[in-house]
Amino acid sequence: MRRVFACLAFLLFAVPGGGVSFDYGLVPRELAPGVYVFVGTTEDFSTRNGGNIVNTGFIVGTGGVVVVDTGPSLRYGRQMRAAIAAKTEAPIALVLNTHLHPDHFLGNQAFADRPLGALAATRSGIERDGNAFAENLFRMAGDWMLGTESVPPTLELAEGIREFAGRRLRFIALKGHTDADLAVYDETSGVLFAGDLVFNGRAPTTPHAEVSAWYAALDKLEAITREPGFRKLVPGHGEVAQDAAPIAQTRAYLRWLEREFAEAAAAGLDMNEVLARPIPAEFAALGVVATEYRRSVGHLFPAAEQKALGRGAAR
Repeated sequence: MRRVFACLAFLLFAVPGGGVSFDYGLVPRELAPGVYVFVGTTEDFSTRNGGNIVNTGFIVGTGGVVVVDTGPSLRYGRQMRAAIAAKTEAPIALVLNTHLHPDHFLGNQAFADRPLGALAATRSGIERDGNAFAENLFRMAGDWMLGTESVPPTLELAEGIREFAGRRLRFIALKGHTDADLAVYDETSGVLFAGDLVFNGRAPTTPHAEVSAWYAALDKLEAITREPGFRKLVPGHGEVAQDAAPIAQTRAYLRWLEREFAEAAAAGLDMNEVLARPIPAEFAALGVVATEYRRSVGHLFPAAEQKALGRGAAR
C-alpha cells in the first residue's frame, strides 16, 4: 500500500521528461478594481502543497504595486511575482510582511530588489529567526523550499494612513497572533488584509499568541468592517469574506481554548488528559483543527496551569 501511495504522489507531480513540477498554480482573484488575492488551502504544511496554505495579495495603484506577504518559499515568491507581472506592467513599489511566520515572508527573496516593509518587531524577529523558520519549513514541505533563504524587511513601518502608489492605505499596528501584526486597509477599495489575526474555516495557529491582545486586535478590525466604505475581508488563511463573520469565528475559537485550558488546569488535569478532550461540534469542521488544538495545548496550557497554581498558592 505504501508503494501505491508513493507512486500516486510521484504521478501528481511528474512532468514530461521525468522531472517534477513545483507549480503553486497561483491565480490572482480580483476582489475590487486593482486589488487581488491568492487564496491558499486550509491544510497544514506538506510536500504535496509546498506550504501554499496562506493568503497573499497585491494592490495596483497608479504609481505601482503594493504586495501583501510573499508566501512560504523562493519558488512561491517567483511565481507570485510572475503572476503579478501578467496582470500589470506597473513596477512593484513596496512589499509588506504582515508578521514573522514563515509562510508570510519566505518569498521575500524573490522581491529582494524592491523595498520590503514590516513593523519593527516583525523585522527584528525575521532577522533573528528567519533562517531557522526556513529550515523547519524545509522539513515539512521538502524540495519546494530549495534555494529558499530568509531575507528580512529593510523598512520599518509605523501605523497611519499613507498615500502609496496612488492608493490610500491604512497601516494598522496590532499584536496578539504575534508580538507585531500588521493589518492593511485599502481605503480606496474597502478591502482589509487582516493577516493571521483572522482565520476563516481553519483553526488558528498559536505559537506566539497573546490571547488578550488578540481579542483587542479583533475588536479594532471588526470596527473597520462597520465603516461605510468596507467591502471585503482577507484573512491570513481561508476564504475571503464580505463581513466580519471570520472575526467572530476566530474570537469564538480563542475564547473556547482559553476557557477549556482554564477549566482543565483548575481541575488538575495533566497535559495528556487535556489532549484527549473532545473538540466541540462548533469547531469540528475547521481545517486541521485536531492538529492545531494539540499544538495549542503545548503553546497555551502551561500558562493556564501556572495561573491555576498561583490561585491555589494565594488561597
